[in-house]
Amino acid sequence: MMAKGTRQALHGVAEMVLAGPQFRTSGSIELAVLDGGFGTVARPLLRVRGTELVVDERAVPMNGLTFREVATAADVTAGRPEGVYKEGSGLGPDDTIGIDAGEAAVIERAFAWGREALLRLEPNERPILWPEHFDIAITVDEVNYGVSPGDGYLPEPYAYAGPWRTRVGAFWNAPFGAARPLRLLPGATAVHDFFSEARDRVASDPPREP
Repeated sequence: MMAKGTRQALHGVAEMVLAGPQFRTSGSIELAVLDGGFGTVARPLLRVRGTELVVDERAVPMNGLTFREVATAADVTAGRPEGVYKEGSGLGPDDTIGIDAGEAAVIERAFAWGREALLRLEPNERPILWPEHFDIAITVDEVNYGVSPGDGYLPEPYAYAGPWRTRVGAFWNAPFGAARPLRLLPGATAVHDFFSEARDRVASDPPREP
């Protein structure tokens, strides 16, 4: 099976080529957004840059290969971090990777804006790229802040704020809290301003009754 699109393919790489091998070696599924892409935070040290997997200084073109073949080229075993989470990309090691370079650049830009905005919001928190939902996020005072490249809720990059106790008010437009497409938040400053407003709204808006 071919990955249905760039976002799903990159999600599959994140969980089966990066997070899975890292979890089996280092016990962590946490990934990081890096300049020009994303990658592992512990061994094996791997990163995704556009349509390539970078192993040390060697670039492995991923398009047309299976996740298993790309992992083998990086000297790791493909596979998601079993037993850690239930959701994921919906792909398997023998599915084929198809990544559009332009679409990958949009996703990388969304993650970069998210990382900068999250660090400005809370400098003491390290933004984590999670392989389960393929989003970069932090949690502060029982509120999740993050940027997703798109998912079943909204199929385009968006910023979100999800209080553990959902709030009442016009700001909160999503089942999990608040979400804004990045086409309405052009840049890291606009994303940061959305996060800041969400933090203020959490403090002022009443929790939704059960």
